Amino acid sequence: MSRPRAWLEMAGYLVIFLVQAIRTTPQLVRRSPQLAAELRFVGTRSTLVIAISGGFIGMVVAVQFYDTLVRFGSVGLLGSAVGLALTRELAPVVTALMVIARVGSSMAAELGIMRADHQIDALECMAINPFQLLVLPKLAAIIISLPILVAMFIVVGTFGGYAVGVLGLGLPSGVYLEALYSAVHTQDLLMALVKALTFGLVCGWICIGKGFLIHRTASGLQGSAGVSKNTTEAVVAAAVATLFVDYVLTAAMI
Repeated sequence: MSRPRAWLEMAGYLVIFLVQAIRTTPQLVRRSPQLAAELRFVGTRSTLVIAISGGFIGMVVAVQFYDTLVRFGSVGLLGSAVGLALTRELAPVVTALMVIARVGSSMAAELGIMRADHQIDALECMAINPFQLLVLPKLAAIIISLPILVAMFIVVGTFGGYAVGVLGLGLPSGVYLEALYSAVHTQDLLMALVKALTFGLVCGWICIGKGFLIHRTASGLQGSAGVSKNTTEAVVAAAVATLFVDYVLTAAMI
């Protein structure tokens, strides 16, 4: 089978998978224990890595913008530059990529192994809907957790920029905070929220779908080799899709 045809078939299977997952959404209330467990895995256990990433990226952004703004005599705009860069672009994208790396890969591998070991087939034989038990809680957990993680990233990153700009480079605290307050508006926060929700859907859909449909989307490999290759493909596809959707949303909301 040619590669373009394989990609089209995979895209078709993923679209059908998403439609089936959406149709089971009313059953989410019945799966609250599974949802709580997935929220703990996706959200709670990701807070440390998101906080560390946000802090360091906020510090790096502050250093980079400070060097640039000094050249143009506009160092007082450091707070607005850091705030806008984190809120509108860096926080949603980096958080989504971190979630793909930590959570998406794990879910793709978990479902791939379950499919390869016929555990999902066994659930279907017992009249248990695998979409309600396995897919829906995982997808909902990613969509719910990502906006919260993005908000955490923005807060920690802003304080990281404050630490570098005010404590490290000597910028007056009031100047930094005033520039931040005057630059970041409700529209910017809304853009971050829309991006977070959309990225959560895209990341969860592709990673979970690739794992669940490994018997249809894997390239002829079986066993552990097939699961490994399928997981790698899921992570790469989700990351590329996230960057593409980021461009589309930015162009539409700018």
